[in-house]
Amino acid sequence: MSPDIEPITRESTAAIIARQLREAITSGVLEPGKQLGEAELAAQFQVSRGPLREAMQRLVSEGLLRSERHRGLFVIELEPADVYDIYATRAAIEYAAAVRIIRSRDTSAVAALEDALAELEQATTRDDPRAVSDADFRFHEVLVHESGSRRLVRTARTLFIETRMCLAALQHHYPDPTQRVAEHARITDAIRRGDEPAALSVIEAHMDDAVARLAPGTSLLSGSAPTIGEGGVDISG
Repeated sequence: MSPDIEPITRESTAAIIARQLREAITSGVLEPGKQLGEAELAAQFQVSRGPLREAMQRLVSEGLLRSERHRGLFVIELEPADVYDIYATRAAIEYAAAVRIIRSRDTSAVAALEDALAELEQATTRDDPRAVSDADFRFHEVLVHESGSRRLVRTARTLFIETRMCLAALQHHYPDPTQRVAEHARITDAIRRGDEPAALSVIEAHMDDAVARLAPGTSLLSGSAPTIGEGGVDISG
């Protein structure tokens, strides 16, 4: 065997725990601000505290957990400035993705978006807010992926971790989930028609609507950007 090639090893216990905790945080099962108790989690995972602590430190380094001296570990909370920053950046990325699709005249990309929209519409017919959030997330993943830009996909990857947290929070801010379908339908229609100005308008409006729901009094379309303090969230890839 070449000295530069290492044997494949199984996923460590700490990595498995970190993956499950990461999913619980981004899906909203572990809510923002929740304190994580070592004893309780060790019992739930049926593991010793060693791999659990290693897993939790991984999530601290990723930015999903924050440590408070003498208090313990807590799930991060997105401040209004964080929400603004996430959606402003997403608007830029997703508009760039939409433009690439429009200019390539890629009918398969439009079809993929229409399929993702249909999944979202189907999800709203079930009494399952988690399914709606998952389908919403999937639509935006498809939009960026179908752009064909590896750099847009790579840039969006970390941002989408924070997006999942926002979508979990949005479950409580859409009394009528069909509103989400309508917003995504407008994005799909603008791209299908090849209308770049309309695509920019509907994507910005969609992002601004989420900001208004999650951070009332804040807007992407007017006023200045709120300042991110020293405690602002910055999730690493």
